[in-house]
Amino acid sequence: MQIVIIGSGNVAYHMAKAFSLKDIPLAQIFGRNQKELNKISEELNIPNSTEDLKDADLYIICVSDNSVEQVSGIISKKDCLVAHTSGSLPKEVLNGNYRKASFYPLQTFSKSKELKYEKIPFFIEAENEEDQRILFELASEVSKKVMKSSYEKRKYIHLTAVFACNFVNHLFARAKEISDSQEIPFDYFLPLIDETVQKIYEIEPKKAQTGPAVRNDVRVLQLHEQLLKDESLEIYKTMNHSIQKMYEL
Repeated sequence: MQIVIIGSGNVAYHMAKAFSLKDIPLAQIFGRNQKELNKISEELNIPNSTEDLKDADLYIICVSDNSVEQVSGIISKKDCLVAHTSGSLPKEVLNGNYRKASFYPLQTFSKSKELKYEKIPFFIEAENEEDQRILFELASEVSKKVMKSSYEKRKYIHLTAVFACNFVNHLFARAKEISDSQEIPFDYFLPLIDETVQKIYEIEPKKAQTGPAVRNDVRVLQLHEQLLKDESLEIYKTMNHSIQKMYEL
C-alpha cells in the first residue's frame, strides 16, 4: 500500500516517525514548508515535495483543523482513501471524490519531545468496513490502543483531551509566571506535578483532590486572592468555585 503523509508540522513528523520505526514505508511526505520537509526527509529517509503530490492508496492529512478542507482539495485521485488526524472535525469535511476517514491519535505532539508511540490511543472512523479494517490494522502496527469511534464520540474525546491536556498545561504556564515573579525555580514544583499525575493512575481524580478549596479553607483562599490579579485571579476564583461545586461545599 502506497502511503503519503500531508503536512510538515508536529503531527506529520510524529506520524512519519512512528511508521518509520515500524518499517511501514512512506511513498512521500508532502507539504508547503520545504525547510521542515527537508528536516523530516533527512532524518527519516522519506521523499518529500512541496509541488508534486504522488499517487497513493492512502493519504493521511496532518495539518491544522482550519486547513484540512482546503488541503484535502488538492487530492485529485478518486480511487484512494483519505484520512485526517483531527479530533474535532467530521470525515465529511474532506473535500474530494474519494473514500473519507478519520485517523485520530490522542496525544500532544512536539517535534522536540520523543514519544512512546505504542502507548498513543488511535481512534478510527471510515465510510465502510474494509477501509476501517485497513486503518485499524495500520494503527495497530504502531499502537497497542486502537478503537473504532464515531464522530459523535470523537468530539467528546477531543473535548476531554482539551481539559486534561491543554487547560492543565496552561495552568502550568500560569504557575510558572507566579514562581518566576518571586524568583522561585519552577523545577522545585516538578516533583509535585509528577506526583499529581502519577496519583491518578491509582486513585480516581475526584477522590485525589486536595487543597484549600476542597477543605473550604476560607482564610487561605482569601490570602491567595490578595496575591493575584488580572487573569490569574479570575482563573483562581473559577477553579475554586468549580472544585467547591463538585464537592458541594
